Amino acid sequence: MTFPRFTELVESLPATVPFVGPETQERARGRPFDARLGANESVFGPSPRAVAAMQEAAAEAWKYGDSTSHDLRHALAAHHGITPEHVIVGEGIDGLLGYLVRMLVAPGDAVVTSAGAYPTFNYHVAGYGGALHKVAYRNDREDPEALAARAAEVDAKLLYLSNPDNPMGTWHGPETVLALLDALPGGCLLVLDEAYVDFAPAGTAPAIDPDDPRVIRMRTFSKGYGLAGARVGYALAAPALIAAFEKIRNHFGMTRMAQAGALAALRDQDWLAHVIAETAAGRDGIARIARENGLSTLPSATNFVAVDCGRDGAFARRVLEGLVARGVFVRMPGVAPLDRCIRVTAGRAQDLAHLARALPEALAAAEEAPAEG
Repeated sequence: MTFPRFTELVESLPATVPFVGPETQERARGRPFDARLGANESVFGPSPRAVAAMQEAAAEAWKYGDSTSHDLRHALAAHHGITPEHVIVGEGIDGLLGYLVRMLVAPGDAVVTSAGAYPTFNYHVAGYGGALHKVAYRNDREDPEALAARAAEVDAKLLYLSNPDNPMGTWHGPETVLALLDALPGGCLLVLDEAYVDFAPAGTAPAIDPDDPRVIRMRTFSKGYGLAGARVGYALAAPALIAAFEKIRNHFGMTRMAQAGALAALRDQDWLAHVIAETAAGRDGIARIARENGLSTLPSATNFVAVDCGRDGAFARRVLEGLVARGVFVRMPGVAPLDRCIRVTAGRAQDLAHLARALPEALAAAEEAPAEG
């Protein structure tokens, strides 16, 4: 007998990670990046009040965090005008997606998403043996009508939609999301990932009855609130679904520092407004730099911009590699035709200065590189 005895499912899966982190890339390069514009973190940082709250909480790090995230859940409920029974807090949206898939997806169960959409969701589905069904983007946006049709065709347990979208930054208005909700087949849950909604035009998030059992909405403190390293996400859904998380979640997954920081960040809406304004300026800066280099950009309701490199995915990847080699960390979509773009996080003036320096050099190097194949 050999050890360990993995399950057949785990034996069948490749060893992979959805994203190669910038630290891993920096170790391979042997030096840090000049501009970290690939992971959609907020380079503008968290509220100073959040930093102070985490520093104070660090003195009590010998204690486990509140297993119910009581204060944060109640504050979030008040913020959204719902009850605490409608809120679950977890280790980022990624952690909550993992718990959700664990609760609802058995081996062979159908799950629908868009080809090229957030890969970590797919990672969780594969990890529990679900059958992923992917629908193509249409005009650089996820296609709600096609997603609903595929969900009905395969009797999907879950349908994933990010609005605003990652990796393209595009978005749908509230009426489109509500129409998708009404088009869901019976027994299918809409996983509405709203990680970037703080940056979207007012009214993008639809008004949905908090007791509607057909949807769960995912939110995060990683983007506008600048707490990606603290790993704080939350979900809003009908109480029966929220209560089910208690059966399988890691009850002590949230640290005291993370809870304190998120609570202070939520209370500092002025800082969030500041970050949103700085992000808008950063998006404008990226678009200007792209234009100066003969490139176009997609409209964005997020804290990043998809820069259209004007050719195919192979060319865009050479541009990306050229930027990385010149100290600018960016990422790109993984499937055609989305992969004609590179994705650049909104940055500060000094970050964009590095982008402005490196992009023309990367484009020139991409032009000179021999064609693949």
